[in-house]
Amino acid sequence: MSNHNFDNKVSADTYLCHGPFDPEVFGGVVNPPVYHASTVIFKNCKELSERHQALFEDAEDEIMYYGRFGTPTTFAVQKALAELEGGYRSLLVPTGLAACTSALLALVKAGDHILVSGSVYGPTRGFVNNVLAKMGVSTTFFDPTIGSGIVDLFKENTTVVFTESPGSQTFDIQDIPAITKIAHERNAKVIIDNTWATPLFFKPFDHGVDVSVHAATKYIVGHSDAQMGLITANKETWLAIRRFVYLFGLHAAPDDVYLAQRGLRTMSLRLERHQASALKIAKWFEERPEVEQVLHPALPSCPGHELWKRDFTGSSGLFSVVLKPQYSKASVEKFIDSLEYFGIGFSWGGFESLATPFNPRKDRPEYHWPYEGEAFRLQIGLEDPIDLVKDLDQALRHLEG
Repeated sequence: MSNHNFDNKVSADTYLCHGPFDPEVFGGVVNPPVYHASTVIFKNCKELSERHQALFEDAEDEIMYYGRFGTPTTFAVQKALAELEGGYRSLLVPTGLAACTSALLALVKAGDHILVSGSVYGPTRGFVNNVLAKMGVSTTFFDPTIGSGIVDLFKENTTVVFTESPGSQTFDIQDIPAITKIAHERNAKVIIDNTWATPLFFKPFDHGVDVSVHAATKYIVGHSDAQMGLITANKETWLAIRRFVYLFGLHAAPDDVYLAQRGLRTMSLRLERHQASALKIAKWFEERPEVEQVLHPALPSCPGHELWKRDFTGSSGLFSVVLKPQYSKASVEKFIDSLEYFGIGFSWGGFESLATPFNPRKDRPEYHWPYEGEAFRLQIGLEDPIDLVKDLDQALRHLEG
């Protein structure tokens, strides 16, 4: 078994089993071992100088120089993820939020103006409002369904468009090809948070995106036991991203990198189950009299479905449900508290199912939320969907109109 490049002649499933890691490099071991490293010893001053030049002047990758810049474990996982997503290079960072903030900081400067989707991940919004604003970067939050209408929001100093499709909690699908076309005509870069779709279900670089970021904590790690961020860049933005990550000393811990590597092996298989179970449960909710709208992009009834169908090759296990207006916030909380197999907690993408209430009117003042009823988000895990439906059914009896 030897390593080979993922050239679209082999499926992602096969690549994840055979492509990312070369056993010959590690004495026949099929998984690269964990390297716990800070100091790297050089044979002599000449080797030290050569590696320094290779890393910092020639901008080569996979250089063993100091633990902070990565080890063979890190390099192997980064290469695998860049191949999967179709980007030029990838970097692992400690958290998903670090991936979002690093990509932004690498591409903006004081005096710039950026455009950010109104349905963006909450902590990313917090960073933009509380950190970038203090640095002299102004932001306009845009309607995620704006499509080519985004052209009217550009200013002479607009340098970055930050997208997220589907959007957090509200699952708005953005017309990424239209947005990237307009942005590039105005010399702006486009970043996408691609966590929901993973590198398997949406190929951002095929649609013109410059930088893709992920909370690899979710489906890539997949077991609710490690935090990880991923930044994948095209060739044009790569050096700026790499330079920023290195200068800020961002470093993914070796044991966490190993867990991401392990998660990669089964990501496709797990997503197949997440997708099938979530769709089954979302369709069940569509038939419930308590429900006004199910926000799952793969459902024909969901706003944005046609764009999802055009650009995506699958869906994951996360979606939202909007109830009819007669159900109070307290009633919805009682419903969630009554669930047996759904935990109440942050994150998603692991083996366990989760449920959390949300209110976009509170967190996104400029966002147009067309529904009056209360809403909650579900992460559908790897449990038997029949058991999950039974659990949801009994909990809905606690709703009081």
